[in-house]
Amino acid sequence: MTDTATAVAEDGYDYDRAELRAKLATVPQEPGSAKPQPILSVDRIVRRFGGVTAVDVDHLEVQRGAITALIGPNGAGKTTFFNLITGFDRPTSAKPRFSSDDAQYAGWRFQGRSLTSTSAFRVAQSGMVRTFQLTKALSRMTVMDNMLLGAQDQPGERMLAALVRPVWKKREQEIRDKAVELLARFKLDGKADDYAGSLSGGQRKLLEMARALMSDPAMIMLDEPMAGVNPALTQSLLGHIESLRDQGTTVLFVEHDMHMVRHISDWVVVMAEGRIVAEGPPADVMRHQAVVDAYLGSHHDQDLGDDAVLEEDFSAAVAAEDAERAEETGAAEEPAPAEQAAAAEEEH
Repeated sequence: MTDTATAVAEDGYDYDRAELRAKLATVPQEPGSAKPQPILSVDRIVRRFGGVTAVDVDHLEVQRGAITALIGPNGAGKTTFFNLITGFDRPTSAKPRFSSDDAQYAGWRFQGRSLTSTSAFRVAQSGMVRTFQLTKALSRMTVMDNMLLGAQDQPGERMLAALVRPVWKKREQEIRDKAVELLARFKLDGKADDYAGSLSGGQRKLLEMARALMSDPAMIMLDEPMAGVNPALTQSLLGHIESLRDQGTTVLFVEHDMHMVRHISDWVVVMAEGRIVAEGPPADVMRHQAVVDAYLGSHHDQDLGDDAVLEEDFSAAVAAEDAERAEETGAAEEPAPAEQAAAAEEEH
């Protein structure tokens, strides 16, 4: 373990995943449960759009060092929640944002520091960065230039310092070296001089994740990292997410792929209609009645974590449905006996 990793571990980061999960096993499986070492704590935030309440979270804690999945049906408020705590939106909660009394506090703290009224770029500077459901790669810039934009502490961006090359030359080379290293890690080094707009959807997801790491975040928030990704890249993305955790970055992600959630996450938080309705380890949450109700559909009586749901022969089901429709169409197009008789008389 490096000196940096040692320092983080002393601050409560569990590099040993088995030890982390042992700690989480002691946490009550109920909404708003307290975590042993929370990196993010959210209290009483509400976001309304007109008469619709998109987010109404009373309390939520995210464990440091864990891969936490935030799941829920479409419209549950997951992305809005991300937008709020990363400074891209503001809550409409009527309660005071700052108070010496924790019972009256309404807002969120990251690593003990309140970020309730903090702008998005300062949230990123504090060590909490995010990716987006629709990637934000700058299409008309090269992959390398996209990476360089993600770095912090660039003296060359200051007007006076930019005039003195020795002031920023060393730092710029450090940033470029780091970008090269990350691109190689995400297997994008061969695309460094290509325009970001020429990348596939999966490669853009990788680029956005790599760019987020340029700022050495304490926590990364991934909004549907698998959305629109070619299945061939899915396993690669899963491996990258796990390596982020193993190397010292807490992960909070939104995802609809239950197979991914079950196999990669240490803890699962479930949202429905803007509220937290369940929390717990993946295998247990998938069987929770509140989760089953939230995802009510064709599998309402089956464990959502059961791989059998994902292994159904959908191609056969579609083929059978097409055959049934073809049969119905053929029956509708075939003339009735009376119509056939009338047609025969007209011919004579």
